[in-house]
Amino acid sequence: MQTSREIELEGHIIDSGIMTLVFDRIMDMGGNFEILIFEVGKKKTDPSYARLSVNAPDESRLEGILSELYRLGAHLPVVADATLAPAEGDRIVPKGFYSTTNHPTWVKYEGEWIPVEDIEMDCLLVVDPDARRARCLPIFKLKKGSLVVVGENGVKVDYPERPREKSEFEFMHGTVSPERPSETLIEQIAAEILEIKKSGGRIVLVGGPAIIHTGGGPALSRLIRDGYIHVLFAGNALATHDIESNLFGTSLGMDIKTAKLVTGGHKHHIIAISEILRAGSIKDAVEQGVVTGGVMYECVRHDVPFVLAGSIRDDGPLPDVITDVMEAQDAMRSNLKGVKMVLMVATLLHSVAVGNCLPSSVKTICVDINPASLTKLMDRGTSQAIGIVSDAGTFFPMLARKLEILSRKVSE
Repeated sequence: MQTSREIELEGHIIDSGIMTLVFDRIMDMGGNFEILIFEVGKKKTDPSYARLSVNAPDESRLEGILSELYRLGAHLPVVADATLAPAEGDRIVPKGFYSTTNHPTWVKYEGEWIPVEDIEMDCLLVVDPDARRARCLPIFKLKKGSLVVVGENGVKVDYPERPREKSEFEFMHGTVSPERPSETLIEQIAAEILEIKKSGGRIVLVGGPAIIHTGGGPALSRLIRDGYIHVLFAGNALATHDIESNLFGTSLGMDIKTAKLVTGGHKHHIIAISEILRAGSIKDAVEQGVVTGGVMYECVRHDVPFVLAGSIRDDGPLPDVITDVMEAQDAMRSNLKGVKMVLMVATLLHSVAVGNCLPSSVKTICVDINPASLTKLMDRGTSQAIGIVSDAGTFFPMLARKLEILSRKVSE
């Protein structure tokens, strides 16, 4: 005996590879399928349509397969309203709750498809009947009585399609390899950054302390000064070593220019933290003339907001560091609204955290010297990420140089 259900797929499902993903997912999960209708778009801009009968050995297996297919944009031919269940208490989710992807999503309520606001992966869908709004909500924000979507029925996902016109950004998509031409890729990123800046879009940098250790700080400071970075996410370490480099010319006690250890340099980062604590904050230290240059200095001088999220291994920390992780999450989310691109450089844990908060429409570039770190980020679900194997101290100077050259060509 087999149990079956019909599903539909619409859009550019062939050249975007969505049909192949659907076929593979069905067979990998122990099911099979029959194509009932397959209408291929006659023109390049025409969408295609397919109706499939999905079969599985039992209802449980079929439900598991369908759950995966819905996340790829499939839906039932006749879609009922979403099922809503009230939360029993704060942070207590109803059984069978729908877990979100980071793709554009809609919820059907009283016959109307409502777009889900603030979409990100691994969250809940909460519907406000009075306002007729649907929101993506992390579990720690769930309140007793909130109406949570249960099951996949009445939920529609718009799985991202490959652009109809091949862009420079699209050329880079999909793989991680140390053998890819870094200079060419960085030039393409620079061109994309210029386009985003021209259109008034915002770019976020998620940065690790290796940016300072490897000598990338001055080039990053220049990018902030020139208006290419609009928000900075980091931890205690990047800010601390950036300030240390300004005060002492060292990072982790090593002279940045000569790469030699400085006598007594092991204390420099502690002194740097103490100086900021004495001043009151990073902004106060800049205004008092304690800090006279560097990444954090440029952020203060050019009103670039920064979120420094703490960790259990932090020294100090600096007074600006947010030590409550839920508060740090909220601060990041509020600064991600309307962002067009995120650069993630030399920080795996922060990159994974931010990647989990991003909708799939945000262009994401991850740079790390370790290919495994880039692969891990993509495996975590940030499918829109592009991985570039490069040292941070090489990436930022080259990016700054390419931006200067391209912007000069545009102005000529």
